[in-house]
Amino acid sequence: MNQTEILELGRQAMMIALQTCMPILLFGLVAGVLVSVFQAVTQIQEMTLTYIPKLLAGALALVLFGGWMLNQLVDFTSRTLGGIPPR
Repeated sequence: MNQTEILELGRQAMMIALQTCMPILLFGLVAGVLVSVFQAVTQIQEMTLTYIPKLLAGALALVLFGGWMLNQLVDFTSRTLGGIPPR
């Protein structure tokens, strides 16, 4: 395995990590913005109010995208391990 292959494998790993984390992060971001707007409109300044909606949004993202995320990780692992030459 040469340096180019190692760099390509690292790049692919970073892209898979980014792709699989993105749904959870986006759901959490949207939940955080919505709760912040709600807090600004109602003038409720409770710091702990944002945790439960973000947690629920992350759980919802896992329910909706968990299968896809798992398939992406399994495919990457299969390709990576399949690329190892036998001894």
